[in-house]
Amino acid sequence: MSKVIQDIHTAFEHLENGMTVLAGGFGLCGIPEHAIEAIRTKGTKGLTVVSNNCGVDDFGLGRLLEKKQIDKMVSSYVGENKTFEQQLINGELDVTLTPQGTLAEKLRAGGAGIPAFYTKTGVGTLIAEGKESREFDGETYIMERAITGDFGIVKAQKADTFGNLVFEKTARNFNPLCAMAAKTTVVEVEEIVELGEIDPDDVHLSGVYVDYIYLGKHFEKRIEKRTVKEVQHG
Repeated sequence: MSKVIQDIHTAFEHLENGMTVLAGGFGLCGIPEHAIEAIRTKGTKGLTVVSNNCGVDDFGLGRLLEKKQIDKMVSSYVGENKTFEQQLINGELDVTLTPQGTLAEKLRAGGAGIPAFYTKTGVGTLIAEGKESREFDGETYIMERAITGDFGIVKAQKADTFGNLVFEKTARNFNPLCAMAAKTTVVEVEEIVELGEIDPDDVHLSGVYVDYIYLGKHFEKRIEKRTVKEVQHG
């Protein structure tokens, strides 16, 4: 059966309330815009979403926060998102803030079938509270559990029909990890080519991790925050 789909909504037929979604992207870079909109349209609620951040108020995962479809966020930072901040303050959103590198490793471990690992990150801080610790070579490490999910939603620049993926620069952050750690992975791309047209050395992620491929159109690719400085002439 072909992995290429014409309607992205079909990929989420089995997405149910209370499931865990792993969302790729780095800030607003390389986020799965079409998949997020499909989940918003479906109206699935009680979701746990694992992502680097939660977009902005009216774009990215912020679109799911608007409809209160997310019950829990596991992320590295709040970002430029007032809705995220307000729902957190109001107790409407359960948030687990996780150091960026640790979040990446938790996803990598999940994809590799490793249940847990030890790291020095967070030792002596609130992050370490309630976590098992051990000493190795005289240094203290805390144990972090791996992360897996029911669905992974990712964005790539190119895919072949088997699902071998090529990512564009910073979009390579978190997207491959979310794909590997999910039971079902939905990828949206800007270009689809035939199997064999991507040089094996150029493949960033094997198609064995991909279940659905959608050729997206009109990617907005919004910038999270632009800082400018007026230049004085003369």
